[in-house]
Amino acid sequence: MRYLVFVLLFCSFYSCNYYEKKKLDSDTILMEELKTFNWNEVDRYPNFENCESSIDFQDSKNCFEQTITTHISEYFGAQNIIVTQTVSDTIRIDLLVSNNGELQISKIQTQEVTRSEIPDLDSILNRSLTGLPKLYPAIKRSQQVQTAFQLPIILRVE
Repeated sequence: MRYLVFVLLFCSFYSCNYYEKKKLDSDTILMEELKTFNWNEVDRYPNFENCESSIDFQDSKNCFEQTITTHISEYFGAQNIIVTQTVSDTIRIDLLVSNNGELQISKIQTQEVTRSEIPDLDSILNRSLTGLPKLYPAIKRSQQVQTAFQLPIILRVE
């Protein structure tokens, strides 16, 4: 009987390690969670007021791009641009949408010929963004986030 009590007591001391839980600190949990994110994608695209009915991600993206492209094209069409030679260029505009829903141009890539023929191209593009509908920022994991886009615009002036 003594041996049985001794064996049970011995087993109970060593079994305590079996029930011990490993504790993870908050930094480890955060690092593991951050590894699972795809930082190049958002859960919801930035939305203009006129795109609120677009529920699908792709429809929302198309509406966003179409709204900006149409607005810039209409603004350019209303301008009286005079050139000495034909300009045919694809302008690449890097857009930045802040987490407050503010839209701004961060970079404009164009050919030198276009810059020489239309010297105030940057100011025309910046003015073309005024008058856009209210913009809501992109959403990532229920948080408003800053996003960047590159928008190609084909410019032909004769």
